Amino acid sequence: MNDPLPHEKGFHVSWDQIHRDARALAWRLDKQGPLDAGAWKAVVAITRGGMAPAMIVARELDIRTVDTISVKSYDHQTQSEPQIIKTPDMEMVGDGTGILIVDDLVDTGKTLEVVRAAMPKAHVATVYAKPKGRPQVDTFITEVSQDTWIFFPWDMALQYVEPYRAGG
Repeated sequence: MNDPLPHEKGFHVSWDQIHRDARALAWRLDKQGPLDAGAWKAVVAITRGGMAPAMIVARELDIRTVDTISVKSYDHQTQSEPQIIKTPDMEMVGDGTGILIVDDLVDTGKTLEVVRAAMPKAHVATVYAKPKGRPQVDTFITEVSQDTWIFFPWDMALQYVEPYRAGG
């Protein structure tokens, strides 16, 4: 039997779907922060995938302070050891208390291990989670199997796709 092609074990996410799922994440996080009335101090997006969900979460929760942390852990579809290449304003972030870290996906959890070390008291939220990385996340919306590749809308273009069974 042939190995499945990436699109056969893939989870395709549209812009509409990521928007709905990020809003659902915001609803889960509403009034869950450690500050007065369950507020959050700031959102820190993990670039690049966390930027769209973080923007939506920040809007829905009316959080005006938004920053980024850049962690390089992938070269195309090959994962390597993560390294922080840009930090947020650490004077504002401190130990992470009241900080909401947002990413699109946790895969193995290695990226979040590095981020958590920089902001140990922050709350980590992802839209999607795979089992290996799940322990690194405090809040998420959808769990997918470890062998599923998620195709995000910013990684795709609309084009014709052959049917699975092309009957002449």
